[in-house]
Amino acid sequence: MTEHKRYGKRARGLYRILIVLCLLVLILAVIAFYFLSEKEAGAEATGKGLDGATELVQDPDAIENGIHLRTGLVVAEGYQEVINNCTNCHSASLVIQNRMDAKGWEATIKWMQETQNLWDLGDKQDRIIGYLVANYPVERKGRREPLKDIEWYPLGEEPQ
Repeated sequence: MTEHKRYGKRARGLYRILIVLCLLVLILAVIAFYFLSEKEAGAEATGKGLDGATELVQDPDAIENGIHLRTGLVVAEGYQEVINNCTNCHSASLVIQNRMDAKGWEATIKWMQETQNLWDLGDKQDRIIGYLVANYPVERKGRREPLKDIEWYPLGEEPQ
């Protein structure tokens, strides 16, 4: 056998060994990934970290500085009715950003009942509207301060 053929057989043998090693490493990586994912999922489900220590889970009813942390709503009379009736369908942020007076909220609730399948709020409606008007009143904000002390001139003429 010539020397060239001997080196070719060795190269093919080494190539096969290399392929087998790569496949073994790949299989081990997949198995390790699978078991680590299962362990993390189990830790999340039990509320424990990977080291077995209990993680702090935020209380869904936690209040800090007068703000309900989960929703961002001001804690005041009627906020629980807003949480129970408004945040079932949309985020509390949507409620907070839409500042209206009592008539505006009544019209919005009526629209939601007619078009969005909102249930009859009954006697809770007055408490909800009262809460929203008291804690998120209408704010009149412009884009900028009004211009003052301006000398206006007709377009097409240059200022003097």
